[in-house]
Amino acid sequence: MNQLNKSTPTIELLAPAGDLERLKTAVIYGANAVYLGGQVFGLRAAARNFNIHQLEEGVAFAHEHGAKVYLTLNIIPHEDDLQALPQYLASISHIPLDAFIVSDPGTFDVVQELAPQVPVHISTQANTTNSQTIKFWHRLGAQRVVLARELTLQEITRIRHQVPATL
Repeated sequence: MNQLNKSTPTIELLAPAGDLERLKTAVIYGANAVYLGGQVFGLRAAARNFNIHQLEEGVAFAHEHGAKVYLTLNIIPHEDDLQALPQYLASISHIPLDAFIVSDPGTFDVVQELAPQVPVHISTQANTTNSQTIKFWHRLGAQRVVLARELTLQEITRIRHQVPATL
């Protein structure tokens, strides 16, 4: 297959932010972006996570310092979870998030429908291990796909040369 991307990707220093203090620390010390979970729909249950007020404050702080904020919605939801997702998205719709990070196709679909203005990134929890899956997510509208952790550097390099430069 021909290489679709021969350009050098832009590197983004992305840091986890388990609470507001860690978000501010990451941003002050140079993170270009942080990812964090709300009190629902994120896999980092052990983290303190962000209520809506803290999410508002954290996004404002990050944006004032030129950093982005990505909110994880990366659980593998049960039916009841999916039914609660529209209300949660409505409750945070006023917050200028830079992207959602999702791992489930159903969650992806709901987010695309109800928050189409917010870019969607595919989480490492989606276990993407090949270029065809990246192309699939890209066709659906994903702006970034984080590969599975199990891949070797050689596999990542090979995959990178097979996918659109926009990812």
